[in-house]
Amino acid sequence: MSFADLGLIPELQRAVADAGYSEPTPIQRQAIPTVIAGHDVMGGAQTGTGKTAGFTLPLLNRLARHASTSTSPARHQTRALILAPTRELAMQVFESVKTYSKYLPLRATCIYGGVDMNPQIQELRRGIEIVIATPGRLLDHVQQKTINLSQVEVLVLDEADRMLDMGFIPDIKRILSLLPASRQSLLFSATFSDEIKKLADQMLKNPQLIEVARRNMVSETITHRVHPVSAGLKRNLLAHLLRHQPDTQALVFVDTKLACGRLAHFLTRHEISADAIHGDKGQQQRTETLEAFKSGRLRVLVATDVAARGIDIDELPYVINFELPHTAEDYVHRIGRTGRAGHQGNAVSLVCAEEKQRLAEIQKLIKLEIPQEIVPGFEPEPEFAEAGSRGGRGRRSATPATEEAAPERSRTPRNEGAAARPPRSENRRQRSTIAADGFDFSKPYEPKHSPVTTQASNTVTEGQPSGSVSGATAPRRQQRPLAYLLGGIGRK
Repeated sequence: MSFADLGLIPELQRAVADAGYSEPTPIQRQAIPTVIAGHDVMGGAQTGTGKTAGFTLPLLNRLARHASTSTSPARHQTRALILAPTRELAMQVFESVKTYSKYLPLRATCIYGGVDMNPQIQELRRGIEIVIATPGRLLDHVQQKTINLSQVEVLVLDEADRMLDMGFIPDIKRILSLLPASRQSLLFSATFSDEIKKLADQMLKNPQLIEVARRNMVSETITHRVHPVSAGLKRNLLAHLLRHQPDTQALVFVDTKLACGRLAHFLTRHEISADAIHGDKGQQQRTETLEAFKSGRLRVLVATDVAARGIDIDELPYVINFELPHTAEDYVHRIGRTGRAGHQGNAVSLVCAEEKQRLAEIQKLIKLEIPQEIVPGFEPEPEFAEAGSRGGRGRRSATPATEEAAPERSRTPRNEGAAARPPRSENRRQRSTIAADGFDFSKPYEPKHSPVTTQASNTVTEGQPSGSVSGATAPRRQQRPLAYLLGGIGRK
């Protein structure tokens, strides 16, 4: 089957041929005719299988009737809105739209945060048929009244699961309230969860579900491998692996922005060309770093999950999980950066004992037992073999002596066992009741005698040695008199 058989207009077929594509992918074969027919669609496919073209081509096919060479903004109303969770993904979709619409007089723009709004405002005032945007910046333009969404015919939600994770759903619902009710809605994502399907039921009208593979399935062109390693040796192991593959590029994933920058600096100090990309970097810096990595001038790109969304690099050989993601679905998105378009790829994960449970969840999700290989000199912690194997963390298996004694205890009758055991009081060590100062805790408390003021009490009884006082204790010194105003008798 060719693209001509899918019902695309000649201008789009020509643009696709110029891009070097001759046959549509499975997701494109199913999605393009359905979208052209005007149905709402939920589309899911493995990352890197061409799902972006699966909605951009039929979208351009539908908007071709609005194409105009006029310079008047009134002839270029906003007809399509594509929402993406990150700037990088929005730019990737924008590049696809420009590639496929090269022979159509349709205007497209990409608006996202982190940059000045004024150039975007000037672009929107010219009149734009296709707007690719991140939800936050789009709402900024809505508040500034620099964009009109009343003529939108097609809405596309790309990477909807990531929008859920990033908390964009309230913004999306607000955007939906600004769109016409009679529109076509498309929802595309690399993975589908039950929450995504519930959201789609609210946003889409009788959607057609298109899944060319089972949920959360990874590409068969990717080779998975796990290196168990101690947490303190991860950086050294990463540098060791990169030195043994000197001619290959690698995309390294970490969990936090701070770890992202530190790891890139560590690799640079070890004479490995590396840079970091994360949300705290400016858009200009991120764009320059990404271009350097795509062109091959940069060998290692250290990134967080959010910043790496939308990175599309041809024939990227390695994706390395320096830290396993907390959500198993993110593993599918991470390794989807390699093994794209039928090329071979490698997914390497450095796993310490604390991440053993995450590894088990990932293997359960993708239904694949990932082989483990210990690199000599970078062995994992001793507790790695036990971590994650039991429900509670830090639980250890019973010793052989305990296991042998357990059956004997189970065979002993309860009453006999109770009779055989000595009383606890006999086993308990006798503690002394005499304090260091001579006080006996076993005797009842007795207050000391009040000082005797009479002369008779201070006399030494006959037969007693000099210096001893009658009574058990010596009298305390006389207390100071209490003031009259406080209830005392005052000084005499």
